[in-house]
Amino acid sequence: MSRKELSTSFNTRQHMEKRDYELFYYSDVRLDRISSHRHGYYEVYFFLEGSVDFQAGGSTRRLQYGDFLLLPPGVSHRPSIDDPDTPYRRFVLWLDPDFCLQLTRISPDLMYGFQASAETGGFFYRSGRFPAREIQARFIDLLEETKAGRVFSSTNATLKIASLLMRLNQIAYDALHPASPSVDGDLCLNLCDYIGQHLEEDLSLEALASYFYASKYHISHVFKDYMGISLHQYILKKRLQACKNGILSGIPFKQLIYQYGFHDYSSFYRAFKKEFGQSPGEFREHSHLPGPTPAGGLDA
Repeated sequence: MSRKELSTSFNTRQHMEKRDYELFYYSDVRLDRISSHRHGYYEVYFFLEGSVDFQAGGSTRRLQYGDFLLLPPGVSHRPSIDDPDTPYRRFVLWLDPDFCLQLTRISPDLMYGFQASAETGGFFYRSGRFPAREIQARFIDLLEETKAGRVFSSTNATLKIASLLMRLNQIAYDALHPASPSVDGDLCLNLCDYIGQHLEEDLSLEALASYFYASKYHISHVFKDYMGISLHQYILKKRLQACKNGILSGIPFKQLIYQYGFHDYSSFYRAFKKEFGQSPGEFREHSHLPGPTPAGGLDA
């Protein structure tokens, strides 16, 4: 479905017309002032775009992409739009209390974020750029499911809501319980494990941050603190060691260059010689392995 087909025309209705849940994707320009309001159901608000200060309870926050609110029933809230010409885009999910009770039968943990918000009065959470993309995709997937009218759509949508809530709860929990050194140590070990098993795949900082649901800065900082070298250096060393093993196994240089993400033979040559004190060809020759001429025919 296109974005236009998924979007909902904004109205000021503050009551649910459907029994269990309602999901809206709003995209508005020059929206009239929205007054403060409260309602008797749970609300998940996920911000995409706009020039917006959001008031909830006694707090006001300037929103940025990926911010979300978990609003229990009875909490007064409103957006304040200071540039009406900037598109104001967001997802809003309403959940009936009886439906939420059904969700707790799947797992009581599904209501963690709402309970924490009610207890702390802190309704705002910041997901970060890469988790935000994942959450946005989940909202779109859920919205498509609710509009598709396929067999078992209702059950499938309920499971998708449960999965979405659990992901939001994880972010909320992390925000309320900053990582301890032991957690950071576990992250470092998990990074090393993951890198060792995925040397042939995309190991950019962006990809790792997305996979581990952590910021690029946090991953870089934790890894350097625990390992004593940068993440980039570690990945390069692991890939060069894999290339060395590949040479011993008779794999052609051209295949290794492609397999482990080197741009060309020259960059592979320089990195290999710097790491091991000899060129790839010299290493192969000293290992008494026959082999074809390397890519480009160069190996000084």
